[in-house]
Amino acid sequence: MQITSPTFKANTVKALADVDLQRALRHVETGFIGKRQKAADALPEFDALRDNAKAIKEHTLQHLDLYIEAYVAKVEASGGKVHFAEDADHARRIFLDIAKRRKAKTVTKGKTMISEEIGLNAFLEEHGITPVETDLGEYIIQLRGEHPSHIIAPAIHVNRDQVEADFRKTHVDLDPQRDLTRPETLLSEAREILRRKYGEADIGVTGANFLIAETGTSVIVTNEGNGDLTQLLGKCHVVLASIEKLMPTLEDTAQILRVLARSATGQEMSVYTTLSTGPKRAEDEDGPDEYHVILLDNGRSNMLGTEFEDMLRCIRCGACMNHCPVYHAVGGHSYGWVYPGPMGAVLTPSLIGVDKAGHLPNASTFCGRCESVCPMRIPLPKMMRHWREKEFESHLQPQAVRTGLNLWAYFARRPKLYRTVVSFAMPLLKLLAGRKRRFRMLPLASGWTKWRDMPAPEGRTFMQAYAQSGHGHGDER
Repeated sequence: MQITSPTFKANTVKALADVDLQRALRHVETGFIGKRQKAADALPEFDALRDNAKAIKEHTLQHLDLYIEAYVAKVEASGGKVHFAEDADHARRIFLDIAKRRKAKTVTKGKTMISEEIGLNAFLEEHGITPVETDLGEYIIQLRGEHPSHIIAPAIHVNRDQVEADFRKTHVDLDPQRDLTRPETLLSEAREILRRKYGEADIGVTGANFLIAETGTSVIVTNEGNGDLTQLLGKCHVVLASIEKLMPTLEDTAQILRVLARSATGQEMSVYTTLSTGPKRAEDEDGPDEYHVILLDNGRSNMLGTEFEDMLRCIRCGACMNHCPVYHAVGGHSYGWVYPGPMGAVLTPSLIGVDKAGHLPNASTFCGRCESVCPMRIPLPKMMRHWREKEFESHLQPQAVRTGLNLWAYFARRPKLYRTVVSFAMPLLKLLAGRKRRFRMLPLASGWTKWRDMPAPEGRTFMQAYAQSGHGHGDER
């Protein structure tokens, strides 16, 4: 997938002016936040489960090498094969080798963010292999030539009218007079089209919510039956997963499943929780003849033991972006790569470098809502601050920003000088603002005033107001 995060500011300008997108984004707030809160309130032990989930993942990451080793042994014992991919290019080449050996022409895909991360669809098409997305949201954006704008609702940015137009443009063999005015009719049409594809596919691809070391099992959590059909009807099942998806046991996984759907969609459990272990056995009526797992690193092992290790606890529920005011305003495509929202602002620089994604940790109000709702209690604001620090240390910020911060730091280290300058500046700025008490242009603040007015100071500093209130004691060290 093309990396476009350095154009974040340009993307946001476009997103804010997109009427259809703004209309669609209203559903993020109305469709997720209240449902999550209701589901959490209905489960008295919800916060205790979050603590347990965090502890389980922390333990797993501390012993990740041992659990990977145990997982590989179990997969191989069941007749499957695990392939280790160092980076995206390596993962694509492994997949292509499997596809060429099986002379594959068509690949059906369940929802997998790893395939987006490695740019699998475009790669397959370049080699004469047709990928078919079977998740409804993924299918819609494939027709549109787009990438997901949300990790659990990939087409959240698209409204019903746009979907109808895309279906009429693509499904030209169907009755042009058919009724597509209701969501149910759109769903039925997509189901009719996709049902033809499962049996034709040479390979079925899924992601994995969890990989269980105890049994060598891959787990997918879905609300559609497409994931099951994809991995059962193809002659070869390929699982794309990253190394942090490892879990010790089935029991551990069951505990995290109790917070996953509640955090993501407000459901007690997703409609389908499907466990797959190896290829079909002699007594099985259905299932693939081959079972492969491509286990991707792509920079994740470099996060272990660092201030960003906590990010590897993420279970891709999307709660952080569902509650993020920045995401609500500009949508997922503004972030420019696979992972949007607060989790993307931390994960993307870890995977592709802060030099390419330094804008993302700065795209935050630091309101803390993301951390407060994260089922794995990931300290997202703290890690975004760490990335801002690294960006500054690497001299990646514009010179004007660095000069401004250094100037502020000079005064901040000298409290008396700082208070003296501010005590003169505040009344002056109030006077310059005039009756409207707002600035439409302010030197050194054009990044703000280009898009919105800057409120003028009240005239007094906080310390002056505090002292005059009778609470101050004059000791302002």
